[in-house]
Amino acid sequence: HLHSDLGSRFPLEAAQDLDIGSNTVQAYSISPENEYFSVAYRSRSEDDKYIELVLEKPLDREEQSEMSFSVIAVDGGSPPRTGTTEVKIVILDVNDNPPIFTQERYFGKVLENMPEGSVVLTVLARDQDAGVYGEISYQLSHALGQSDSAFVIDPITGEIKTTKPLDFEAAQSHELRVSATDGGGLSAICKVLVEVVDVNDNAPEVVVSSFSSPLPENTAPGTVVALFTVRDRDSGANGKISCGLEDQLFFSLRPAYKNYYELVTVSALDREETARYILRVTAADAGSPPLTSTQTFTVDISDVNDNAPVFNQTSYTMYVRENNVPTVFVGAVSAADADVGLNGKVSYSLAAVQAAEGPWCSCVSVNSENGHVFVLRPLDYERLRQTEVTVSASDAGSPPLRANVSVRLVVLDENDNAPLVLYPGQDSSPASSELVPVSAEAGYLITKVVAVDADSGQNSWLSYHLLRASEPGLFTVGVHSGEVRLRRPVTERDSVRQKLLVLVRDNGKPPLSATAAVSALLLKDLSDVRLPGHSSPAPEDQAGSLTTYLIIALVCVSLLFLVSTALFVARKVCKRKELKAGHVLYGADNLQSGLADGAAAGSLPRAYCYEISLTTGSGNSEFKFLKPILPSVPPQHSEMELFSYLDSHGFHVSFCLF
Repeated sequence: HLHSDLGSRFPLEAAQDLDIGSNTVQAYSISPENEYFSVAYRSRSEDDKYIELVLEKPLDREEQSEMSFSVIAVDGGSPPRTGTTEVKIVILDVNDNPPIFTQERYFGKVLENMPEGSVVLTVLARDQDAGVYGEISYQLSHALGQSDSAFVIDPITGEIKTTKPLDFEAAQSHELRVSATDGGGLSAICKVLVEVVDVNDNAPEVVVSSFSSPLPENTAPGTVVALFTVRDRDSGANGKISCGLEDQLFFSLRPAYKNYYELVTVSALDREETARYILRVTAADAGSPPLTSTQTFTVDISDVNDNAPVFNQTSYTMYVRENNVPTVFVGAVSAADADVGLNGKVSYSLAAVQAAEGPWCSCVSVNSENGHVFVLRPLDYERLRQTEVTVSASDAGSPPLRANVSVRLVVLDENDNAPLVLYPGQDSSPASSELVPVSAEAGYLITKVVAVDADSGQNSWLSYHLLRASEPGLFTVGVHSGEVRLRRPVTERDSVRQKLLVLVRDNGKPPLSATAAVSALLLKDLSDVRLPGHSSPAPEDQAGSLTTYLIIALVCVSLLFLVSTALFVARKVCKRKELKAGHVLYGADNLQSGLADGAAAGSLPRAYCYEISLTTGSGNSEFKFLKPILPSVPPQHSEMELFSYLDSHGFHVSFCLF
């Protein structure tokens, strides 16, 4: 740490070299070279050698506060060896710089009505020294007249403040002297000139003579609302007054005479847009700065019935589930009236003229107070799916104003209808039996259950399930199609007559259901049988010929029946064992029937089965020729036992053909 004069020496410890003679330390140097220091090599004795740093140039801490360099020692060996040490120089400060103000003369202005403690201006001095030598304090060193008692200076910040109100009429300016002193006792002085500014002490006054409020919203433009006068106790420019109105869109000021002004309307008023106007009249003098006064007029606007009720929607759609309880709440209409009081009180009613579209229903009611809509009686979706009414909203003004809105009531379906089975018929008549050949494979279509549901949507989605069957594992029912099919091939263990109960269920919550009874006969050797519904329909151009064939066949069958009956009686008396039988079988529906196996002993000609299908109410009919069927009956049975056997298996025997 250096704080020294030019030529000062600072000893350093010499470098140590274990060699002797010319191989020991021979010289020292500084790197990098600098203009402030040099190195000197001295010795007191052979064993006492030292080096010194010599100050060659005066130091200035304000320019450079510290510096660093290396001292290098070189021996005399070959090659020479060196040793290096780092030297850091810290330059200490001395109070060699006085404070300096940023300005030689400071100017400030202060209003005569400024309160005590107001800051007039701030003086600033700087000192380049550091530490306590750079710390500055301020004092008011001199004041003219009595101004020293009107101002004070902060010794740390240099702020000059007032200690009492100033009076322009007593003194228009004040001259001050401020001294700045650092910690070493050095100081500087500056001059401060404070100018006192005259102010406009008196503001204008507004005196109201008359004022009218509230105003009806249908007040004509040009109506006088208020009359007032303005005055100022100052004189000259400070006493000259001008008036202004902030908002001149609906109101304006109109000079009357001398300093009197009128506040008048300039356009039509609308209470629904603005129910209250706050008008501010400002009076200002011509002083510097000008003083102003503000007079506020609060003008309320009274209502007239000029607005009809307005619904919050252009139309309403409400929903109610069928089979609802009486007087059920389904929604609400709402209308607002921008008027107030009785003019804005809204009541609701059903309009006398109803909407033209859709059926009108007298079951709808509306609450006159709150607009709640009710359904008075239970509704049936299957009879009425929607209706539309018109609701009127009117205010209590004189005369009253009204508005109408359309309300559409939509009836939602409930699951209140069970499925209805169309096929097979479920009336009291004997159910027909479906013919199923025993050779049918799995998946064989037996019949299809057809059902409908009067409900809509999911409530009408039907599913089919096998509820009960003589052989549950033999049949399967399509869940969505209702088709009854074989689950597996028919076996000998399966009985000839099969009964099934199919459950038809809708998708409602809770679901409703119905059942369909299906009968099936399992017959042998029917692989080539073309059953109704499985064969292709006859062409339309053959309908007439088929009818002719049918009539001829019926006549022939009738004659053959009479002949065969006579022969049968005669044969029975003569030889019962020579009976050869043929059959025409009639089923209950579409003549679907078949024969069980059975035959009498002996050799008989082939018997043929004829199936006749007639369509009620039409000229079309079908005549189908079926494969020969050989019934198999134990030979010891008689023909009467054959009829008993067929009858016990549900066959209706019409006649036999030999």
